[in-house]
Amino acid sequence: MKIPFAPPRIDEESIAEVADTLRSGWITTGPKTKRFEEELKDFCGSEEVLCLNSATAGLELALRLFEIGPGDEVIIPAYTYCATANVVEHVGATLKVVDVNPQTANMDLKQLAAAIGPKTKAVMPVDIAGYPNDYQAILELVEKARIEKGFEAKGKMQERLNRPLILVDAAHSFGAKYKGSYIGSEVDIMVFSFHAVKNLTTAEGGAMCLNLPAAFDNQETYKHLRTMSLHGQSKDAFNKMQPGAWRYDVAFPGYKCNMTDIQASLGLVELKRYEGETLKGRKEQCEYYSERLATRKDLILPDFKTDKLESSYHLYRLRVDGFTEEDRDAVITKLALKEIAVNVHFLPIPMLSYYANKGFNIEHYPSSYQCFANEISLPVYYHLTREMQDFLIEELFKAIDEVHDEKTR
Repeated sequence: MKIPFAPPRIDEESIAEVADTLRSGWITTGPKTKRFEEELKDFCGSEEVLCLNSATAGLELALRLFEIGPGDEVIIPAYTYCATANVVEHVGATLKVVDVNPQTANMDLKQLAAAIGPKTKAVMPVDIAGYPNDYQAILELVEKARIEKGFEAKGKMQERLNRPLILVDAAHSFGAKYKGSYIGSEVDIMVFSFHAVKNLTTAEGGAMCLNLPAAFDNQETYKHLRTMSLHGQSKDAFNKMQPGAWRYDVAFPGYKCNMTDIQASLGLVELKRYEGETLKGRKEQCEYYSERLATRKDLILPDFKTDKLESSYHLYRLRVDGFTEEDRDAVITKLALKEIAVNVHFLPIPMLSYYANKGFNIEHYPSSYQCFANEISLPVYYHLTREMQDFLIEELFKAIDEVHDEKTR
């Protein structure tokens, strides 16, 4: 039985919506992108939502919006995808990396508190596997650090905020819940990913949820960010094409990272069925994994829900207690030979050669290494059946037992 890792759900409804866009003659940023933004805003309860070509672009635009650059510090967790760190490098700021909670793999708040200083301009928590951070606790921690350690503002946006920006890398967590509501309105800026393997996909894409405090006008910030995403042009292509409206200005040298209406077409269909079908199915699959895997004492199962937090069920991060990297890789190879695709999330930032060469050492981040070394991400997606899960689990148990036997010979 062949089991892929994370194929997207593309069906006749998806195809029909994209075909409608193609027939409309408007395929770049236009009415469907705007409609998608409005529907996302309603779903998340955000003040404003800007759709882009990736979550990475959203993270970088947020840093640039607050003029974060050389001499500034940005704090991220060691256990995350490279995009979280790369955007800090792009703007020229100093990267500060902290370890994670060994169970949730999210940022360790005690280490975050110790790392914040007067030059800290942004804190970037990452919702690993769709499990949300405690956003209120992070906000309180940042406010406390500002009072106790001070804050050296640079530029009008930083002066207005008067504390480090809380910029959540929520690439995995669209549809997660915090205090009973879908996330998207909890802190300053939250950025979702709609990449092909995410719960909701637009093939490539992402969205910035804006919830800046009262000193800011979120609607005006949205307009400015939209201009930033389109080369600094005063008009997007759709508005330039209106009768007699060709003339435009460029207020500043912006970037090119807008979402197209083709992408938004996929997103509109995905969003319509997200709560009732996508999330429901993923939750059931994760719960079934946990039910079956709980029969073994050598497995460490992931958390999905507390009285305050609920995951988006993006990944099932299984860990094999006592296994090394080599043991884990041997299990993955055995499964691959049976045409079962699994994955690993993630190689910690200090283990990537670029960041290791900058002086980051994984030995300083033991929990991040622990979360990575024996981790296996199991498939979770719409077309995954119980029969497929049962086959995968049986082969997983066989592979683990074989590796155990090979180790003890």
